[in-house]
Amino acid sequence: MTRRGAAARIARAAAVRGAVVAAVCGASVVALPGSVAVAAPDVPEYAFADDVRRAEPATDTGDAVRLEPGATYRSSLPHGIGTGSGDGTGSDGKVYYRLELDAASTAYVSVTAIPRPGAALAVGDGIGVAVQNADGTSCSYDSVTVGTSQSPRPITAWAAREIQPGRGLCQEAGTYYVVVEPVGTGTGGPGGGSGGAGDDIWDLEIAPVSEPPVAKGTSTNVPGTWNSATPAPPTGEAESVHGGAGFTEAAAVAQGVWGDEIVPGQTLFYRVPVDWGRQLYASVEVGSGRKSSGFVVDALDLTLHNPVRAKVEEVGVGYGGTQKSAALAPAPPVRYANRYAPANPTKSLRFAGDHYLVVHLAAEVADAFGDGPYGLTLRVRLGGSAQPGPGYQGRAVPRGVFGKDSGLAAPTGAGLGDLGDRTRAASSADGDATMRAVAAAGFGTGTALLLVLGGWTLIGRRRAAASASAAGQIRVSAQNPTP
Repeated sequence: MTRRGAAARIARAAAVRGAVVAAVCGASVVALPGSVAVAAPDVPEYAFADDVRRAEPATDTGDAVRLEPGATYRSSLPHGIGTGSGDGTGSDGKVYYRLELDAASTAYVSVTAIPRPGAALAVGDGIGVAVQNADGTSCSYDSVTVGTSQSPRPITAWAAREIQPGRGLCQEAGTYYVVVEPVGTGTGGPGGGSGGAGDDIWDLEIAPVSEPPVAKGTSTNVPGTWNSATPAPPTGEAESVHGGAGFTEAAAVAQGVWGDEIVPGQTLFYRVPVDWGRQLYASVEVGSGRKSSGFVVDALDLTLHNPVRAKVEEVGVGYGGTQKSAALAPAPPVRYANRYAPANPTKSLRFAGDHYLVVHLAAEVADAFGDGPYGLTLRVRLGGSAQPGPGYQGRAVPRGVFGKDSGLAAPTGAGLGDLGDRTRAASSADGDATMRAVAAAGFGTGTALLLVLGGWTLIGRRRAAASASAAGQIRVSAQNPTP
């Protein structure tokens, strides 16, 4: 099936291209990028990156698999087995991965955990992520839990080895370790152990990123004032969009009103390009159900993540069967110096690039108000004005993840928030990916296509030769069509 793209027209275009190639080549089935396996009739599974690599979790640092910045990895974490039970994990449930870092670049590692659909979870069930040096010193640590909804959904924590002036720890080149551990309250469903999920296995998606250094003298002063007023949300007719089932399938959206559908238990991913100096405002609305009796606490959740998938801020609201909305609190403009702020959301608004809006509707909504689908409206506004980037002294990995300085943004004066060019670029990129997949469909199909194209070329050349002969010495300015 076609990839769930930024808009319906992208999917339609991909389908047309696939049909044309299939008709020419006689191919019956072509696997297009971004297919999503379905675990239940209405709720898609989490969509891992198409080029995801397998990283086996190690129970100690000696066996830790090396992670390369720019690649995406799939792994697993036994959850709810925190006391050791012969399952292959350490007695504390931690698993380890390895990084080889220089003394100039900052490394970020995000870990998205995907609880099993239908798992019985407690409020405090989640994961913790740390980056540690070879002496066991923690460079940074973050944790995340499923929260009061107790609804199985992808949750993301991150850690980093940051290069910062005046910071003594973790500044050296060498070997570092990513440590992932289960966290839990021990008050959830059957199975015992340290978390409510019981003896369960959670899938992990791990995404390491490398940020190059900036020129010496770059300001470390966090601006003390910024426009904290909440602007009016965009209005008008909603443009149709289909949210992705994971970070790498996030649907491209920009300033405007966007309409989608969601079913209970589903998580949808959207991405918004945000340039240096711009502010992102977003809200989400869920439509009314078939009945309006009862109430689900923390039913609708909206989370903002930055380009390395670190959480910036989150808002959740309850649902009583009638339409309900949730809006992110105003946040400051994206600036490089924000990393020196003491806390979020400012601290995480440190990069230009794609920011992710992640929407989840709790599974419990189905029991109270029906299976849906429910109408979903996403409203996005960009404030501020595009500013120059910090002047990176090198390339980010993956390339383009941090905006113009790493090859992503539009030329100076045309911010990432200018939607037209970015939407067209996204459409072109998706089209290129689709055609690459078609080209790789098989040797037999490729051979057939080459024979057809070769035949067209030969016919065209013979016709051109005949025309030239008939015309004698008359010069004709013409070009044979390319089939």
